[in-house]
Amino acid sequence: METAYVLFGSNMGDKAQIFAQACHYINIRCGRVVKISAAYESEPWGFEADEWFLNRVIVVETTLPPETLLQELLAIEKDLGRVRHPEIEGYTSRTADLDLLYYGDRVIHSATLTVPHPRLHLRRFALVPLFEVASDFVHPVLQMTQTELLQQCPDDAVVREITMDKTE
Repeated sequence: METAYVLFGSNMGDKAQIFAQACHYINIRCGRVVKISAAYESEPWGFEADEWFLNRVIVVETTLPPETLLQELLAIEKDLGRVRHPEIEGYTSRTADLDLLYYGDRVIHSATLTVPHPRLHLRRFALVPLFEVASDFVHPVLQMTQTELLQQCPDDAVVREITMDKTE
């Protein structure tokens, strides 16, 4: 059994409902969801958009190998309405984005997967909910806790906790 940390993001549609569906699919297809961060609203990172993002970190206990877990997360994104536009460079709005931030303390560099997520330490919208659920977890490459990463993060984008319907 391995602990995976997955970042959920959405800035299209009924974000709370899409998040609930993502957790349901993860529980069925990837492993057991054991912890979920609070909900955070963050401004779009790396592109302009009218809608802000809902971000949450999902902690999953899984027996899936990392590459298989990634494939399942990508399939769940698609099932939740995500359409990738390979002809568009950069970031775009999306119904669901599921990023594998950590897979235990493993360091993975393959053609399709890099873990820890290579830009995690630069993104406040990922670090704030991650700090909430795993503040003392040590980044296996940078050898810093999530607390230290958040304190040193150069990103000054707005990330604020929001209240969601308890039916999530």
